[in-house]
Amino acid sequence: MTDSITLRSIYLAGGCFWGVEEYFSRIPGVVATEVGYANGHTQDPSYQDVCTDTTGFAETVHVTYDPASVSLVTILEHYFMIIDPLSLNRQGNDRGTQYRTGVYYVDEESHEVARQVFDNEQKRYQSPMVVELEPLTCFFAAEEYHQDYLKKNPAGYCHITFETLSDLV
Repeated sequence: MTDSITLRSIYLAGGCFWGVEEYFSRIPGVVATEVGYANGHTQDPSYQDVCTDTTGFAETVHVTYDPASVSLVTILEHYFMIIDPLSLNRQGNDRGTQYRTGVYYVDEESHEVARQVFDNEQKRYQSPMVVELEPLTCFFAAEEYHQDYLKKNPAGYCHITFETLSDLV
């Protein structure tokens, strides 16, 4: 059993949250995932609200991990493997500000680590990346039917290729 005192959190927006959640739930050292809506400007939004493209929220996955088993660097390297960091407000077939990419941190240590990973990742591209790197300002859990969606609906839509993960873990 993991000591809950050692657990850390990071919030990842990478397009549709169904696939992002499923992907990260498979990484050893990730102890919990929860889908929801981050960094918008309304109170307690519903999925229908977020789909209007007027709330400012991004579909986001709260990733809780054990840093003794997996580092934030490794988590963020995985993150960059499943997104297109040059695509603004779009991942796969999903379009709109709710599908933007972003890493939302909860402490300065995570910010510093993420900044280093972002700087290293940017070296791979000539164009600037459009992935947000910001403090988490708010997070609201999505409706229950969105939680573990691809576990409940294995044939559900997903823009992520899971073979990427099986090659690494």
